[in-house]
Amino acid sequence: MRKLHVALDAMGGDIGPHISLFAAVKALQSHPKLLLTLVGHRTILLPLLEKHHLLKHERLFFLHAEHTISMSDDPIYVLRHKRNTSMHVALELVAKGQADACVSAGNTGALMLLAKQSLKMLKGIHRPALVTGLPRNGRGHTYLLDLGATLQCDSDTLVNFAIMGSVLCAQIEQIKKPKVALLNVGREKNKGSDIIKRAALILEQTEHINYIGFIEANEIFSGPADVVVTDGFSGNIALKSYEGMSVVFSHQLKEAVNSNLYSKLLGKLFNPILKKHFKHLHPDMYNGASLIGLRGIVVKSHGSANEVAWRYAIEQAINEVQWQIPAKIANKLETILLERDFLSHEQ
Repeated sequence: MRKLHVALDAMGGDIGPHISLFAAVKALQSHPKLLLTLVGHRTILLPLLEKHHLLKHERLFFLHAEHTISMSDDPIYVLRHKRNTSMHVALELVAKGQADACVSAGNTGALMLLAKQSLKMLKGIHRPALVTGLPRNGRGHTYLLDLGATLQCDSDTLVNFAIMGSVLCAQIEQIKKPKVALLNVGREKNKGSDIIKRAALILEQTEHINYIGFIEANEIFSGPADVVVTDGFSGNIALKSYEGMSVVFSHQLKEAVNSNLYSKLLGKLFNPILKKHFKHLHPDMYNGASLIGLRGIVVKSHGSANEVAWRYAIEQAINEVQWQIPAKIANKLETILLERDFLSHEQ
């Protein structure tokens, strides 16, 4: 494997830059060919690097950025007026070819706008999408998009999301023809908005997408679809609902184990088994949503991500570089657009 370089927006997130630093060190230990650049303010990051004896690390670099984007900053204001931020500098490293991918836990709206400005969109794509793989009942993962990058979508945007999600799922899960579904309020063809009905009609006529129809929200984690497509508003609600239920499940399980002496003893006995079987349900395992549709690789980490979750986001970025996801999406799009153009001329 060639040298692989990932830029980290170390100032994004709610907990602090030490989380991204610790995750970076773990990632470097796991990947001997990996290079990482931490982007942030020198007065905060340099003392951290010195404290942990990392100033002279041969594969960990530092790049100063004067400003930070807060979670409350308006994305449009950031785009127009806030220069030299850690997020923007990290994205520019990718745009200039000095890094292969960017990972940030910062403001999602700002990340989307700055990424579009710096990296540009793939031909045929007008809006990016956030996508992640979520646990699926006994059969790998379900790839859900959009998770909040594009809150309102027209039919063509939903179709593009289906194409991009299909490419990503096929590469990660090694499925030749991932089953793609549209999230709707029912399975019947007459249900849903005009936008989703038109998207369904286009997907039914798209030969290179294995479209299987509508599914409802209760089928996201147990239904037949490998890829579930929806607008960013609904997708974000679905994701946050899953995360909330995971916390509730974990809390109730702990309460049940600690309810009496007998259950505590049983808990100690079965704790290794429970950890093994329920580890895959923890939200940290799915930190790192890919911002796809761009000419470069950007991974969005949760703002509240801990060290473990940050490491998963970095791993996702590494995998996407190795899989060459933007190039594969571009090739698939070209094939489908040529097919549509041919059909329109035939008609």
